[in-house]
Amino acid sequence: MRIARFAGDDDPRFGVVGEEDGVPTIAVLKGDPLYAGFELTGQKVKVEDVRLLAPVIPRSKVVGIGRNYADHAAELGNDVPETPLVFLKPNTSVIGPGEPIFHPEQSSNVHFEGELAVVIGRICKDVPAADASKVIFGYTVANDVTARDLQKSDGQWARAKGFDTFCPIGPWIETNLDPADLRVTTTVNGETKQDGRTSDMVHKVADLIAYVSSFMTLLPGDLLLTGTPAGVGQVTPGDSVSITIEGLGTLTNPVVDAS
Repeated sequence: MRIARFAGDDDPRFGVVGEEDGVPTIAVLKGDPLYAGFELTGQKVKVEDVRLLAPVIPRSKVVGIGRNYADHAAELGNDVPETPLVFLKPNTSVIGPGEPIFHPEQSSNVHFEGELAVVIGRICKDVPAADASKVIFGYTVANDVTARDLQKSDGQWARAKGFDTFCPIGPWIETNLDPADLRVTTTVNGETKQDGRTSDMVHKVADLIAYVSSFMTLLPGDLLLTGTPAGVGQVTPGDSVSITIEGLGTLTNPVVDAS
């Protein structure tokens, strides 16, 4: 099931994405399905008539995992960590499909990072890897935008990864997906930059949930970014970044000057 958050001429709503007579449609839900369940209103709207928003706004946190693909660690001259390398992004960094990524004046080297994101479905702590699927609401596409020069100069990653607009997600949440071996591609202005598979993750999704939940409580709507394959690179104002994950869809965002 694909769950979208969208807006027309009214407040944001949620719905189930499907087709009717070959036309992509959204069957409107009563409330946020993370909390209200899957009760339909009976109303349907065409996807082309609404604006897709970030499918979830984390009420608590975005948890990132660094260097979780060996080839990406190598391209930046880093070793693969023995245990997951965890960092946080603020929920204010989250934007949706089509919204602009603001290139901050503080950085001269902003990078894209195409990633599979996990949406947590319930409060959980100390989750065994074998039970990880029980706490997953679904999956979406994410771009872990990073000011690479600030990441290096600051010695920690809060500023480099925490700017407003530095966590585009979308276009929707897929609740029925096997994350074991999905193709992840990123293009910039139509040119392919990343082409990897989730099977190349050093630490798999279930193990990441077990590790992170061993020291912090995860809440409904929290996002877990699972790392990026090799091929990351710079974007500048005027660029358009598209990330496609097999079985999920494509997330596209333009890059604009923050000033």
